[in-house]
Amino acid sequence: MSTPAPREPRGPVDSSRIPRYAGPATFARLPRLDEVGTADVAVVGVPFDTGVSYRPGARFGGNAIREASRLLRPYNPAQDASPFALAQVADAGDIAANPFNIDEAVETIEAAADDILGTGARMMTLGGDHTIALPLLRSVAKKHGPVALLHFDAHLDTWDTYFGAEYTHGTPFRRAVEEGILDTSALSHVGTRGPLYGKKDLDDDAKMGFGIVTSADVMRRGVDEVADQLRQRIGDRPLYISIDIDVLDPAHAPGTGTPEAGGLTSRELLEIVRGLADCHLVSADLVEVAPAYDHAEITSVAASHTAYELTTIMSRQIAAARG
Repeated sequence: MSTPAPREPRGPVDSSRIPRYAGPATFARLPRLDEVGTADVAVVGVPFDTGVSYRPGARFGGNAIREASRLLRPYNPAQDASPFALAQVADAGDIAANPFNIDEAVETIEAAADDILGTGARMMTLGGDHTIALPLLRSVAKKHGPVALLHFDAHLDTWDTYFGAEYTHGTPFRRAVEEGILDTSALSHVGTRGPLYGKKDLDDDAKMGFGIVTSADVMRRGVDEVADQLRQRIGDRPLYISIDIDVLDPAHAPGTGTPEAGGLTSRELLEIVRGLADCHLVSADLVEVAPAYDHAEITSVAASHTAYELTTIMSRQIAAARG
């Protein structure tokens, strides 16, 4: 019996016929998951920010990114690909997590991610604060084993606890290393900068296996050299990318909870991500967009374009695997 041909992906609403500002704000005006049944890439929001240590508001980030993504178009010239024609990408809505109980929220997010990944989809998750990376990594590791991690962020996020709490937006990657869900031969922070609590922060981070590419390294060495270094470190391992929007300078991302001066430009971030197109990207998240501190949608526009590049990489790889 012959295998039926895969169904033609359903793409975004045609913006030449229906104005961009009309209709529901799904990511890139794509169909909802319940409209297409299954997806190769599920864009899902996690409106949770109980783990923040400074300015709250990232619980509204996913919908701000969706709203800004109305302007995205179906052809990506930077990657010479039409991602929404190569694979079925759909907006899977939000994972609703308890805002009053971090432990319960982490369990809820992990279970929901298990369900989505169990369908065969890859996830493009819109946060939310960085706490959500831990349950997402747990779920991805159940499917792929320990994964390589590229962590774009102003901060290390490998601290031990905040106020005695083990699950916060500053601790997910220490927990992930402790739980054995990361491939410690292929870990790297990108874009880190700013003051720390002490030199021990860096010593502890190095012991966990992380390499560091600071924002100053990106400025001095350039995006092509940095992307090449990251590709060599990752190799052909399954890769998870986690992007805190505060990796960008506040000039490019004012709408975030813990801004630090001296960050990447949005162009640098996009070019580094594009330089990772040949890596085996199994899922990704983009977190810490806090629209209450934004203006003119600067932050959410940068976030929507970054998520678009990540989604394009996944769609291209899915299409290539199908031949």
